[in-house]
Amino acid sequence: MRNQWSHTVTMNTISAAEFKAKCLAILDNVDAGGLVITKRGKPVATLYPTRRPNNADLIGSLANELEILGDIEGDISGWDIDAQP
Repeated sequence: MRNQWSHTVTMNTISAAEFKAKCLAILDNVDAGGLVITKRGKPVATLYPTRRPNNADLIGSLANELEILGDIEGDISGWDIDAQP
């Protein structure tokens, strides 16, 4: 029975030798689709770009999301750290 949900995903490929020769340029230009690196025609690695967070998005991102309950600056000497909740 043929799988009706099968599909083909094509991804850019590059030989390891070409990757080695052009590594820095490739790293600067790799797109979200990724890149398969091959040796003798067989895939050996896949390269994907990392998501770069926008620092402006991080500043204040938890505003109004956290609530401090109790005294966070008080004496903790009486706390039993082994006590089960």
